[in-house]
Amino acid sequence: MKRHGILNAELSGALATLGHTDLLLVVDAGFPVPRDAHRVDLAIAENLPDLRTVLGLIADELVVEGVVRAEDVPTRHPRLDAWLRERFSGAEFTTRPHTEVLGELARQAKVVVRTGAFEPWGNIGLFCGVDAPRWFDKEDVVVPPEYASKL
Repeated sequence: MKRHGILNAELSGALATLGHTDLLLVVDAGFPVPRDAHRVDLAIAENLPDLRTVLGLIADELVVEGVVRAEDVPTRHPRLDAWLRERFSGAEFTTRPHTEVLGELARQAKVVVRTGAFEPWGNIGLFCGVDAPRWFDKEDVVVPPEYASKL
């Protein structure tokens, strides 16, 4: 039996498919998940599981180099924005119009994880990164400038 981390077999397996620059969306209960998306549905009831719990567990298992959220989040849901910035402190943050998060971004996602969250603008995109020290901290390897500060 697995001792810690994400125990849900489908979610754990989906995370294992992700590579550098892949997009994972963690979304609220009402998100219109595209029909052809790799959908991992964790929703059980209102706020079960909640958005922050799922994002936190995923953050413990993935290297995240970018976070994208609706442009409404920083001004209309500043507590969520502050939590995201703290939890993903090493990531680059961007915003997109809410309609793009629901449409174009959803179609780009390799995996969409639906939570039970009833949270305004609770749809967060995570761009996978690379564990720079494990890849580049080797003898005779010239580290690309964008990764030098991460060693």
